[in-house]
Amino acid sequence: MAKIKITEFIEEVSKPYLEENGLELYFTEYVKEGKDWYLRIYVDKPEGVFIKDCEDYSRWISEKLDEADPIERNYMLEVSSPGLDRPLVKDEHFEKYKGRLVDISLYKQFNGSKQITALLIGLNDNNISVNIDGEDHSFDRKEVSKVRLALDF
Repeated sequence: MAKIKITEFIEEVSKPYLEENGLELYFTEYVKEGKDWYLRIYVDKPEGVFIKDCEDYSRWISEKLDEADPIERNYMLEVSSPGLDRPLVKDEHFEKYKGRLVDISLYKQFNGSKQITALLIGLNDNNISVNIDGEDHSFDRKEVSKVRLALDF
């Protein structure tokens, strides 16, 4: 099998399993941290993901990865829920969580800080629109390091 982009492989091969089990592939990342590589797969479902969902999917995807062998180096596989403070990565995440509070990490300071909490308005043409203290602001995605749902207790 030709080596392909691993995130695309995961998405394609997982479709039948995820549909059958009521799961959604929230996002996948294949990253190097220190000397180690990690394949992290985040799954979700409307009523919440349970440990058993992650265990079952982890076993299933591990078999598929062993069969196809799309990754040449050693890596650690992690399957989990995206969590309550889930990152907003895909365009559809920004649509789904409109009207929610988000924590935004910026590369450059805005009003003296690289960290802001704001109400998410949405995503338009790669610009993240938010409301901060009653004022609308827009940040180019290239200016933003991370966007996560804010934990508001």
